[in-house]
Amino acid sequence: MTFKELHIIEPILQALSAEGYTQPTPIQEQSIPILLRGKDLLGCAQTGTGKTAAFAIPILQNLYLHKLNNGNERKIKALVVTPTRELAIQINDSFKAYGKYTGLRSTVVFGGVKQGPQTDDLRRGIDILVATPGRLLDLMDQGYISLKDIKYSVLDEADRMLDMGFIHDIRKIIARLPKERQSLFFSATMPPDIVALSRQILGNPEKVSVTPMQTTAEKVEQAIYFVSKKDKPRLLLHLLKTEKIDSALIFSRTKYGADKIVKMLKKADILADAIHSNKSQGARQRALGNFKSGQVKILIATDIAARGIDVDELSHVINYDLPNIPETYVHRIGRTGRANASGIALSFCDGEERAYLKDIQKLIGQNISEITEQPYPDDGRFIPPKNNGHAYHTRQDSRSAKSDTSGGFNKRNHRQRSFSRRSR
Repeated sequence: MTFKELHIIEPILQALSAEGYTQPTPIQEQSIPILLRGKDLLGCAQTGTGKTAAFAIPILQNLYLHKLNNGNERKIKALVVTPTRELAIQINDSFKAYGKYTGLRSTVVFGGVKQGPQTDDLRRGIDILVATPGRLLDLMDQGYISLKDIKYSVLDEADRMLDMGFIHDIRKIIARLPKERQSLFFSATMPPDIVALSRQILGNPEKVSVTPMQTTAEKVEQAIYFVSKKDKPRLLLHLLKTEKIDSALIFSRTKYGADKIVKMLKKADILADAIHSNKSQGARQRALGNFKSGQVKILIATDIAARGIDVDELSHVINYDLPNIPETYVHRIGRTGRANASGIALSFCDGEERAYLKDIQKLIGQNISEITEQPYPDDGRFIPPKNNGHAYHTRQDSRSAKSDTSGGFNKRNHRQRSFSRRSR
């Protein structure tokens, strides 16, 4: 299947070719025909599946054909609402890239920065608006944005919207949209409250669900380190200094924890940046830009801030803190297993996080292999070494026995290969 076979028009095909895209991903292959027919869509897809192009391409095509028939009137006809600044910027960049030969204009509005440049873009006239909820409502209340001409509305990362407390803002936005429109709703997970929200937004939608959680998990080489909470900093330094890690996205559960990791690494002469919601927008964009360009190899992020981080050649994800929601683990590690590439995900698990690990392994349907030869094993599992030449041993209970046979990360294999990035 090619984009041409999906009946994509020549200006967009030309742009896709310039971006190096020839074959659609599964969600694009399934979604684009539905959207070109004008149907509402409920999509269950996680980051890294190509969902932005799945909705951006048909929206651009429909707007372009409408422009040919009705002239070039600059009114906002497509709205994409997304939870974070980084993701909003990324989506707007995608619209610009795919629509570069269509003559359509898009812009992005988000909080945390002065509104002047954003309102200047709005005054000049745009066809497509990408926005975070708070700034969108603010500019609507000020009279800079009208939604009365919207033909296409997209709610992206709906589960994260609810996690971040945007439900009331979303309902206000929905109430001000025209009833006659095509609606698209994307979420990585579909808990009951998300399903209920989708019913408020969508009419009788077509449904697309791609890339099951297990697929992403199976593509990524995974391992777990049992380590006490106090030894996590030392274990991280050990890995960064001894393993071949080209680039690493490190997840912290809290903003304070992310900043603490950066300070600890800098004391060890390891350059790192942090990205979280307490950082100014300028600082976040600089940190992300430096990471994407390779100037900084280590980026520490919280889950909310990490939405929108899209790095092609990311060799490692390190879960400094295990998430308490198992789906979040899959979202995290999927950042290093994009498309057909492989990646490596290393996780630290202290005593309080053992229950989280159990839930994660249940979700992904596999045991994550334990690294036993490491300098800071969890005290609860450590047996003092005997005089047999081996530095470290672990108690062979049922869990570690399963781990050592399921994924190949036993002591023998770990000595034979380090966690360097596979050739891609």
